[in-house]
Amino acid sequence: MDIYLVGGAVRDNLLGLAIKDRDWVVVGATPEAMSARGYKMVGADFPVFLHPDTKEEYALARTERKSGRGYKGFTVYAGADVTLEQDLARRDLTINAMAEDGSGRLIDPFHGADDLKRGILRHVSPAFAEDPLRVLRVARFAARFGFAVAVETMALMQEIVAAGEMEMLVAERVWSELERALGEKQPVRFFEVLRECGALKRLMPELDALFGVPQPPEHHPEIDTGVHTFMVLAQATRLSADARVRFAALVHDLGKGTTPVAHWPKHHGHEQRSVTLVRAVCERFRVPNEFRDLAILVARYHAHCHRATELRDDTLLETLEALDAFRRPERVEAFVLACEADARGRTGYEDRPYPQADIFRRALDAARAVDTAALATGRSGPEIGTAIRNARISAIRTIRAAA
Repeated sequence: MDIYLVGGAVRDNLLGLAIKDRDWVVVGATPEAMSARGYKMVGADFPVFLHPDTKEEYALARTERKSGRGYKGFTVYAGADVTLEQDLARRDLTINAMAEDGSGRLIDPFHGADDLKRGILRHVSPAFAEDPLRVLRVARFAARFGFAVAVETMALMQEIVAAGEMEMLVAERVWSELERALGEKQPVRFFEVLRECGALKRLMPELDALFGVPQPPEHHPEIDTGVHTFMVLAQATRLSADARVRFAALVHDLGKGTTPVAHWPKHHGHEQRSVTLVRAVCERFRVPNEFRDLAILVARYHAHCHRATELRDDTLLETLEALDAFRRPERVEAFVLACEADARGRTGYEDRPYPQADIFRRALDAARAVDTAALATGRSGPEIGTAIRNARISAIRTIRAAA
């Protein structure tokens, strides 16, 4: 029985990155032999065991064969006669198909170390096409490392998309990859790769539809709405590590893709159309409520934030109320960061100040400082709400006048 460190741990070690998880492959063993050594079997679809002390995962070397469409359409064979190279050959990318033996010797039958040095994402074998989820994984690794996709791998991804395989993916799996990609260093690369291979049009046609749609050049020197959207996501990445902020930035302008051509380059009413499309995207991928709610609010109210200096005091308060700011004050910070990303996601605006964010922050602080309990004393029913509202408006007016 031989044990090898495999996959991401080997890759990240070569890149000089911190290793978060270690996965091991066991060659020449049976489930019975693993159990006899104290390993606990946990794999439902194929033999995976937990080490009795470290609790790290040890999988028997295995091969996979496509047996149907979709993510789980595979037959798995794991046996004592499966070699390490056969196990590595079933993996997606060469940079993930490397192993180390007990002495630290690199085993690299598919030249993954060379691709690491050159910054290339390359599939291991034609079996790559058997799992459409790998299209999303390639895009996510591009977002993590900034690597280029090999020409032949991109061609294979385009074939997978053309065959309709992306539509077979389970919604939760798509969202899982998308959410993880939003947390990577360069999430824009994820969507760029999906667009290049055609998967973006299949999975998020609302986002793909933004490309080629013009905006007024006096406000958007980059003109193209799709280009603007990717610039906004890049700015959101710069401003916040919160995937919710990044998602809201990504989808805030979806309504511009449905503007009638005759109305171009203006997009009156795109905010409400964006809300409708954001809801549809979130329902399709079963997006968690905290992502959905922030994205809807940014889509609906980002123009309010941009015009903060012009808003009446009562309108500013109404916007805070719509954000549920008095119960969830942390939401205001996420909201203004997404709005700031939108303002900066334009050619020549990347480093401009965005004082509107501070207007919202100060307004919230002032309104929250109102002593609501004192105002309720001696009043009843609607009078209480009116008194609190008037006091909050007055507090906002005072803080704005002092700025």
